[in-house]
Amino acid sequence: MARADTLARARELDRPELAYLVRVPTAAGVREVELTWAELARDTEWVTARLREHGLAAGRRALLTASGFEGFWGHAVIGALRSLKVTYGIAEAMGWDHRRTSVFHRELRPHAVIGLSAETLEGLSGAADVGEMFRSTPVVLARPAALPVLRGVGVPACLFSAVGPALAIECPERSGAHVNAAEWRVGERDGELCVAAGERRTSPLPETRLGIPGRVVADRCACGSEDPRVLFTDAGPSL
Repeated sequence: MARADTLARARELDRPELAYLVRVPTAAGVREVELTWAELARDTEWVTARLREHGLAAGRRALLTASGFEGFWGHAVIGALRSLKVTYGIAEAMGWDHRRTSVFHRELRPHAVIGLSAETLEGLSGAADVGEMFRSTPVVLARPAALPVLRGVGVPACLFSAVGPALAIECPERSGAHVNAAEWRVGERDGELCVAAGERRTSPLPETRLGIPGRVVADRCACGSEDPRVLFTDAGPSL
């Protein structure tokens, strides 16, 4: 049977509503949150809009650095890149795979690097000038611990981070990372971030403290978005 026929048959099969079981670090320990295919589709649509704001479109190229266990948001980012018809490469976000990041960056000459980690930067620093490497990249979406390193060498990176089971992506205004208000409620308690599932989420998640120092800005962003913005008051989470 041809591959196209196999895929066509597969699409006709029933599949469970559950797509992922997300293990979320919280102030009280790890909590499991369900993610359905419908929720994942909406998350992908939201990420698509955020990446489009950064100029990602058909014909552009991107490099995504992510780990397999980050599939709950990695799937949404990959879906967004495919929707935008962006050619992309993937490297592991751990430091031991920094050479793959270097090769993809050199060969792809990407418009955007997404999910850049402090571990990758540490690995690269022994063989490359990180500032020189990424200053020529139009869009760098970096994790919280990598952000001050990049900005310290003149790379105007934007924040990209998991906030519990939610994903936060900073817009070109660089005034905090947006969280999808239609799906999540983010807030702060005693200087720490908390998150709760919105009414559209199938899996209930009451307000949960994440143990991450930070604050939330609810004012309308200069980019026009009404989504709340997260600001970390230290390096933030590792993811």
